[in-house]
Amino acid sequence: MFERRKTLALAAAATSTVLVVGGCGSGDGGGGDGGPREATWVIETLPGAWQSISSAGGSVYVIQMLSGILPSTGGWLPDATTYEYDMDILAEEPELINDDIDEGPFQWTITLADDAVWSDGEPMTAEDLRVTWMMSTGPDEGNCNGCDSRSSTGPDKVESIEVDGKTATITLKEGVAYAEWMSLFDSHNVSGGFLPSHLAEENGWDVDDPDELGEYFAWLHSERPEWSGGPYQIVSGDLENEVVKEPNPEWFGETEPGLDRITFMFNTDEGTFVNAFINGEIDGGNPSSYNEDVYTQIRDLPNAETSIGEGAAWEHVDLNLNNEALQDVELRRAIFTAIDRDDIANRNFGAGYPEYELKNNHVFGNDSPYFVDHYADETQGTGDIEAATEILEEAGYEVGDTLTLDGEEIGPFRLRSTDSVVRNTSLQLIQAQLAEIGITANIEVTDDLGNMLAEADYDIAQFGWQGNPYFVTVPSQYWSTGSSSNFGGYSNDTVDEETDATANAPDLDTAAEHANKAMEELVPEAYVLPLLHEPYYFFMNSDRLVGPEDNLQSSYRATYNIGEWTLAD
Repeated sequence: MFERRKTLALAAAATSTVLVVGGCGSGDGGGGDGGPREATWVIETLPGAWQSISSAGGSVYVIQMLSGILPSTGGWLPDATTYEYDMDILAEEPELINDDIDEGPFQWTITLADDAVWSDGEPMTAEDLRVTWMMSTGPDEGNCNGCDSRSSTGPDKVESIEVDGKTATITLKEGVAYAEWMSLFDSHNVSGGFLPSHLAEENGWDVDDPDELGEYFAWLHSERPEWSGGPYQIVSGDLENEVVKEPNPEWFGETEPGLDRITFMFNTDEGTFVNAFINGEIDGGNPSSYNEDVYTQIRDLPNAETSIGEGAAWEHVDLNLNNEALQDVELRRAIFTAIDRDDIANRNFGAGYPEYELKNNHVFGNDSPYFVDHYADETQGTGDIEAATEILEEAGYEVGDTLTLDGEEIGPFRLRSTDSVVRNTSLQLIQAQLAEIGITANIEVTDDLGNMLAEADYDIAQFGWQGNPYFVTVPSQYWSTGSSSNFGGYSNDTVDEETDATANAPDLDTAAEHANKAMEELVPEAYVLPLLHEPYYFFMNSDRLVGPEDNLQSSYRATYNIGEWTLAD
């Protein structure tokens, strides 16, 4: 499935939305005359927390903010086929002890490098992996009271982690397999890497006491990290404006950081990016939302290096089943039938990226060998108002200027998303399409997507799921009953069985079969309507920077190799 290669630089990979902005006064080149080597990287949405395990912190914006800070065991490279272990962090590639669950528990070992240390000089140990695992598990595991892991499916497979200095032996529960076992502490996992354990003891928390571990979890998410396990460390900043990173003096990797300072600026106004780039105030970026005007203007600038392609993240429309009216599957089917996916895609991307394709499978891309078209026989997403009206009338609704049931108005519904050009256009189209069947949808935007979703503060929402070449735990995260990422409260026993079977399959072929069976049950219930893999663009000032490369497989995006960035000659 993948080729393994050793890496000689930080291989922290994941996917996110960030922009590289030239550091204060860096428009004249910085460093070329012996001055500081600086750059600024802009993130277009506010991060919701200082760490990413929690539901509120589980966004690409948090992950990118932490690039160069979190150590990890490896990650996928931009080609989507090569998996690279981080041999700065590891003493050797992780060793699979047993993958035949008929012969005993599924087991492997991870050994950290002898010289791997945190920024305070404390050694990285297997205890760091164990504590990160415990904080990533779900509440039923009993490891951490108050930890709200946004994706515990992988961590919940683990029975125990035995610690012996730098070596961790990971043992799964009896009868449980994990086809993607190498992902547990890599850059794509729920934490984006792994976290220090010794800081809990320094602050008086016993990590084996679930209540005290919960306090440590809350502290990590609420306090700006003064620690680092990567080539950079955060020296100042907050969650409202910016964070500033400088080289970690205890960095032990073979490649020294190439910049003296990187500022990650949070700027929600994408319309300012072009002028900021021209004026030398920003050096580049890779937003997680597509803005045709910004992309085409920057693309034509002489000092801009750009790229565009379908990102690993995909846009979708979700319904909140906590709303009593939306518990009716026929109403949900009618809503999704009235929404015209192709109109949304064409209005947003037709001019700048006409190669777009609609997404007809929640888990697998159109070019995946596991792809099955689950919408070929569906009216959902077609914008067929006549079909939507027929669904409603057969269910007893009266369709007119206002949709009613037994004389009572249905709605209005709160239609929510973040404030971006693409999503604003999408919400306006959805609003108009739903009006065709008498449904009023009031648009409300948010600048805190993580909290909006965690609190299920919407009726209808559009947002994106980040993807990567891993998939076996994805269906459980999306749809399993009680999953903290199943924001709208969907519950189906058959889907639970299939998502569990996907996560515990002994091989990828079997896992894919179960994932598609879960979708066979899910799609007719009209809970999530996939739109498309949104095209992502990347730009940087090639006269200023060398090293940034967009990684569409990772939430870190172009920051996945931040330790290799430097100034152009």
